[in-house]
Amino acid sequence: MSSILTNNSAMVALQTLKSINNDLSDTQSVISTGKEVSSAKDNAAVWSISKTMESDVKGFKAISDSLSLGESTVAVARNASETVTDLLTDIKGKIVAAQEENVDRSKLQDDISALTEQIKSVVGAAQFNGQNLVDGSNTGTNTNGNTGIDVLSSLDRDSSGAVSASSIGVDTQNLSTSAGLDITAGTGTGSASVTTLAENGGADEVDITGFTFLDTSGAAAGASALKASTAGVDDTVVNGLVVGDEVSLKIGDVEGVYRVSEGDTDASIASGLKDALQSSGLSTDDFSFDLTTAGTLTIENLTSEANIDIEYGVSRGSGALAGIESIDVVNDPSGALSEIENMLNGAIDAAAAFGSVEGRLETQANFISSLSDSLTSGIGSMVDADMEETSARLQALQVQQQLGVQSLSIANQSPQSILSLFG
Repeated sequence: MSSILTNNSAMVALQTLKSINNDLSDTQSVISTGKEVSSAKDNAAVWSISKTMESDVKGFKAISDSLSLGESTVAVARNASETVTDLLTDIKGKIVAAQEENVDRSKLQDDISALTEQIKSVVGAAQFNGQNLVDGSNTGTNTNGNTGIDVLSSLDRDSSGAVSASSIGVDTQNLSTSAGLDITAGTGTGSASVTTLAENGGADEVDITGFTFLDTSGAAAGASALKASTAGVDDTVVNGLVVGDEVSLKIGDVEGVYRVSEGDTDASIASGLKDALQSSGLSTDDFSFDLTTAGTLTIENLTSEANIDIEYGVSRGSGALAGIESIDVVNDPSGALSEIENMLNGAIDAAAAFGSVEGRLETQANFISSLSDSLTSGIGSMVDADMEETSARLQALQVQQQLGVQSLSIANQSPQSILSLFG
């Protein structure tokens, strides 16, 4: 049956053409944006995932900037520590030269004073963007629980979608030259059992003992040395030792100085004092050293000289180089040698600590860069269009569109045949 009111063929051709035009519009949108999924209506699930990943990529770019800033800050501190180490090495050379009798020690002292001023200048100038990690000015607490700064290092997303930021803690290394705090020798900080040594191994041997350490409760009940910057340690407490404290023992004219290092125990301090005295020139032929009792150094006078004075002291410097300005090679060259050795070790430890954390920051920065690239590639694989496939689809749809127009035109012509019935 033919009808001039209902043209089924035209309706089918029209619907087909509309469908082709819709597909062609979508394909042209893909070509213009380069994305298969450019909005939530294209694929809500994929679009949601891609947007979350894109936000993470932007976050990682900010983290990369933070790591670069942190690296630069630590690099300045490391370079300063290495420079201080070199200057202290030069000072040590002057002090070693001063051990000789026939040298002008006053001239050497002038050189040492000049090098000391240079060290103070380096420490004071070692700042980046206002942050100085070596002059003792930083008082903040980092994620390590120590005095220092935090460098934003990662953005962590768990399986539930919760996000948390991670940081790398950078501990300060105080290389300031500010003077130390005198601590009364006695309870917790060691003591000498006598003030003079009798001759020929007499009864007046000296026992140096009684070392305890500051702990994280703010008291002095620890078994080993902690940094003053460790959370909970109160370095105003003076009845225990902390890293950086100087323990000195002077027997006659020879003085040995030992600087407390992290992890030291009472036994290692007793042993350190023995080594310091011997390196300062106290002869094992004239004095005997006994470490049999843990945490105790016992010294006997084997000479015929009586009433040799014993002086024991403890000081707490606010910086690893506290006391450098009191080095005196004119009057006490042997004591100066012991002191500079401890300061040199402190500067070396500081440079090594900064070098270690700088390497960690560099590794993390490289990882974040690679991770950002991987996430970007993952986003692309989900939403980017396959342009070769899209090009082929466009050609096919354009041909289908032309055929659809032809089909609709033919369908629209079919009612005209009815006119012949009335001719």
